[in-house]
Amino acid sequence: MRILLAIDSFKGCLSSAEAERAVSLGVKQSLPDAQVVSVPMSDGGEGMLEAFAAAMGATLVTVQVHDPLMRPITASYGVTGDGTAIIEMAQASGLALLQATERNPLQATSYGTGELIADALRRGCKRMIVGLGGSVTVDGGRGMLEALGATIGEDVVDLSQSLLAECDVPITIAGDVCNPLCGLDGAAHVFGPQKGATPAMVDELELRMKHWAAITAQAVCHDYRDMPGAGAAGGLGFALLAYMHATMQSGIDLLMDLIDIDHMLDGCDLVISGEGSADRQTLMGKLPSGILRRAHSHGVPTILIAGRVSDHQSLLDAGFAQVHCVNPADSPLSECMQPDIARHRLAQWGRRFVNEFRVNSF
Repeated sequence: MRILLAIDSFKGCLSSAEAERAVSLGVKQSLPDAQVVSVPMSDGGEGMLEAFAAAMGATLVTVQVHDPLMRPITASYGVTGDGTAIIEMAQASGLALLQATERNPLQATSYGTGELIADALRRGCKRMIVGLGGSVTVDGGRGMLEALGATIGEDVVDLSQSLLAECDVPITIAGDVCNPLCGLDGAAHVFGPQKGATPAMVDELELRMKHWAAITAQAVCHDYRDMPGAGAAGGLGFALLAYMHATMQSGIDLLMDLIDIDHMLDGCDLVISGEGSADRQTLMGKLPSGILRRAHSHGVPTILIAGRVSDHQSLLDAGFAQVHCVNPADSPLSECMQPDIARHRLAQWGRRFVNEFRVNSF
C-alpha cells in the first residue's frame, strides 16, 4: 500500500509535518510494509514557510522584528539560491503570537511583516512569495507599508522615502481568500470576529477600511477595494496589490506544482489530507479541497481527517472517500488543542484506519 500524506497544520496545535509524522507512525505500527510519503503542506497560512522552504530548498534567515502589538520578537523567512524570498505573514503578524485576551484588531499591526519584507529587499532578493493566512490584524496592510518607510497621514500616503520608491520586486501572493476589502464579505465583517473584534469593533474597522481604500485610490490612481483577495489577511492583500503590484495565486496550487504532486500521485493507492477543523468552508479553496481535486484527477481516493468535523455529508458529497474526526465527540477544545494529545489521537487513528479500512473498501 502506497499512501500520500498531505495534511495541513492543526492551527495552534501541530504543524503539518508534526501531524503527518503522527499519522505515519500509527499506520506503520499496524502495517510496517506500507509505503508512506509525507509532504509538509500549507496553502499560504501558518506553516507556509516550512512547507515552501522544503519544496524550494530555501535557507532560513532569522531577524528581529515586532509582533502585532509592537513587542520585539524573532521571526524567520526563507531565501532560495536564485534570490526568492519566502515570507510567511503568520511569523510576525500571526494569531498564534497573541493570547486570546490580547487580541484586538483595532490595535494589532502588520508592521512586523513589513520588517521581514524590508530585510529581504535589503538583502537583494529578486522575487518574493508572501503567504497570507493566520493573521491577527485588520489594518489593511498599513503597518507593513510603514515598516517599509511609507509616511501615512490622515488623507495622504507618501512612498517617496520608502523602500518601495527604489525597489520593484515581483511579488506572488500565496493565498486562497478571495474576499474584497470592504463590505459584508470584506476583511472587517468576515475576519474581524475571528481575531477578537466585537460588533462595535467590526463597524469601526469597516469605516477604517473604507477610508483607507479611498486615500489609496487617490495615491495609486486605481481603486483596489473590490479586487478578489484584497480582504485577505486583514487587508494585507489589498496593500500588496495596490502598492506593490503583487499577483495572486492559489497557495495550495502553487505548492503542489513546486513539489510536482502529480508525479507523487502516480502509483498511489490513497491520499490522506486534513486540517484542524473541517466544515463547509473546507470546500471553498482550502488546502484539503485542493488536494482532493488533484488526487481525483489521478483516480486516487482521498480521506479527510480533522480535529473537528461539521457538514459531514457536504464533505462526502464533494468527493472525499471518507471523513473522520480524530477526537471523541465529547472532548473539550482545550484538551484537543494539547499537542501531545493531538499527536496520540492522530497516531491512534492511523493504527485503527489500517486495521479497519483497506484500499479495496473504496
